Amino acid sequence: MSSPLSIRRAREDELLDVAAMAAKLLAMHHAFDDARFFLTERPAEGYARWFARELPREEVVLLVAEREGALVGYAYARLEERDWNQLLDACGALHDLWVEPEARRGGVAEALVCAVFEALVAKGAPRVVLHAAAANEAAQALFARLGFRRTMVEMTRELR
Repeated sequence: MSSPLSIRRAREDELLDVAAMAAKLLAMHHAFDDARFFLTERPAEGYARWFARELPREEVVLLVAEREGALVGYAYARLEERDWNQLLDACGALHDLWVEPEARRGGVAEALVCAVFEALVAKGAPRVVLHAAAANEAAQALFARLGFRRTMVEMTRELR
């Protein structure tokens, strides 16, 4: 039996660790489709700056999953305003979900997503919307199991 999992709000002193996981998420997406998903130099530094600005904002949900004193995943979500361009009403948006490879298939992702649901409901979100990479079938299966439905399909065509 695995040790207990704790899902909680990220702390400022953990942002470098969260940013390192976010950099892995970026690299994974870039590997899926390097024309669609950019890759920057030192992405963890950029994410650390981004999360430091986001963490104190009331509309932000930045959660970590911790087991045996080590961070094994994170989720980043926030309340978003109505977007006329996307025809998307105000909602909660789950932007990032990452679980370290050695902690996968143990309920960590589901626990993070369910904690995001609770946090967004507490902030008044009527729904949660997310994007999943077309190649990330495991994530899509998780999201479908948690009640998400397909509402849009992004398509990309290179012009050069």
